[in-house]
Amino acid sequence: MQLKRLFTTDSVKGTRNYLNTQKKYEIIRTVLYFAISISLFVAGYIQTGRRANLLSIVAVLGCLPASKSAVGAIMFLRFRSCGSEAAEEIERHVQGLSCLYDMVFTSYKKNYVVSHMTVCGNTVCGFAEGTGAFGENDFYRHIGDILKADGHKNVTVKIFTDLKKYTERLEQMKGLEQKEGLTRSVIATLKSVAL
Repeated sequence: MQLKRLFTTDSVKGTRNYLNTQKKYEIIRTVLYFAISISLFVAGYIQTGRRANLLSIVAVLGCLPASKSAVGAIMFLRFRSCGSEAAEEIERHVQGLSCLYDMVFTSYKKNYVVSHMTVCGNTVCGFAEGTGAFGENDFYRHIGDILKADGHKNVTVKIFTDLKKYTERLEQMKGLEQKEGLTRSVIATLKSVAL
């Protein structure tokens, strides 16, 4: 029951604590995959007394998905979810706005971790927590190209590294025109390209 609750709501991309939950899931899955491969190898060795048997081949082939899962676990281990203090402060200012937590965008040059994003029509704002040099201009070009390729023109993107300024912007965004269809479409695009 506890394991089921762990992987239901928090494991949806864009929800609070997604990265931390996904780390646990990837680690557990990797351990299970390798355990299955090892147990098959051991069972084959015990049964035949030799390493060269059919179960050894199956065990080796089982290492392929296990290794792929290990790569996913390593990717998620590199990133942290939005801190609880920052998330609680943000929650006080987002009533009525569409939000995404724990978004990681990868490019050829750099990975961009955005702890929280708010989308209101053609306006996207985000908060990058604990990053000294975020590389805003590169991120704007990267995410702007993705949004344009998906048919979203004239979308403005702004990432804040100061929580106070970000919450002030959230309050301003409440006064913007809510375009539900456009907001849902932009969110779908952002989720599709995030880790």
